[in-house]
Amino acid sequence: MARLTEEMKRVVSEQRLGFVATVCPDGTPNLSPKGTTAVWDGDHLVFADIRSPATVKNLRLNPAIEINVVDPIVRKGFRFKGTGRVLEGGPLFSEIREFFRRERGLNAERVQSIVLIEVTQARPLVSPAYDDGASEQEISERWTRYFTALRGEEAAEAVSD
Repeated sequence: MARLTEEMKRVVSEQRLGFVATVCPDGTPNLSPKGTTAVWDGDHLVFADIRSPATVKNLRLNPAIEINVVDPIVRKGFRFKGTGRVLEGGPLFSEIREFFRRERGLNAERVQSIVLIEVTQARPLVSPAYDDGASEQEISERWTRYFTALRGEEAAEAVSD
């Protein structure tokens, strides 16, 4: 049975930005955003290595990886733990690179390698903002106003209502 639920796939597909944690050679964490995070199948996530030398180096030494994908408006998402494999050529590399070109409009020439993550554990992430009984609609409205306000005075006026 696939580890990734339809809800997990939806969030990853909509958000695309995953925060990827790997382990450096000295044991310290390396956290790096990956804007190409995607669902490959029911058990795998992928991202394109466009400019990820530290992440790729770390995975070659220690394949442990965690990716967090969160919807910043509803303050919910998922954390995916697993094993990362760096692909630099071959049929699977070509197939995934073509997926990014076709589905995301990514210039395939920019892709240095592909990281394929076998998800071994997936858990929900839910903001403590829900702890006081707020609904998803209330949280969504609050954060929509916040992000809108960041875009300018006109938007800030809407927040003061």
